[in-house]
Amino acid sequence: MKNVLVTGGSGGIGAETVRQFAAAGDRVVFTYHRSETAADALRQETGAVPVRCDVRHSDSVKIAVDKAVGALGHIDVLVCNAGIADFGLITDISESRWHEVIDTDLNGVFYCVKNVLPSMISRRSGCIITVASMWGQTGASCEVAYSAAKAGVIGLTKALAKEVGPSCIRVNCVSPGMIDTDMNSSVSEEAKAAIADDTPLCRTGRPEEVAAVIRYLASGEAGFVTGQVIGVNGGLVT
Repeated sequence: MKNVLVTGGSGGIGAETVRQFAAAGDRVVFTYHRSETAADALRQETGAVPVRCDVRHSDSVKIAVDKAVGALGHIDVLVCNAGIADFGLITDISESRWHEVIDTDLNGVFYCVKNVLPSMISRRSGCIITVASMWGQTGASCEVAYSAAKAGVIGLTKALAKEVGPSCIRVNCVSPGMIDTDMNSSVSEEAKAAIADDTPLCRTGRPEEVAAVIRYLASGEAGFVTGQVIGVNGGLVT
């Protein structure tokens, strides 16, 4: 049984991750920002403990991690999943929106890692899994802020794996493709169909397929896997 903290756990990939860890008998705390109703429903469904947190702010993250440790005792697995998307020309992105995306998708990972890592190092045990995107690997037109943030997550993951490997801590990244989540609901059906057509498996992905890879990376079966970026994209990016 593992003690797991999942950020951004109230919907989409995060909620499926919470469900799968809880179904496996693990103890789970998850964070949410605004979706209190969805978070409470997931709590009732899985028994996982919801904690409100805005990952853009380090003080909010510290409070959430302290609450998670209070509920779990310690954290074996950190899943940094909280994130937002942004669509539009770079010339149309305001500075405030740019900072919101970077603060949520990249700085939020840093804050979570910084608060959870010291205990893992002292115990010489732990697993950190970040969630990036195939656009962080390739870049996406009209998603410059999102692509930049997710590319940063990938770089953070690779560097951190080298830094904490001697402390017996594994760090890996899951890089999803087009997944059927609320975050992608603003993507037109035509655009989704075009991506599916370009994907070797000829479809978009499901949140539970990403969650399954996250759970694998947290398992003993992945004990010699660290510093890796695992694509869950139907073969679109290799």
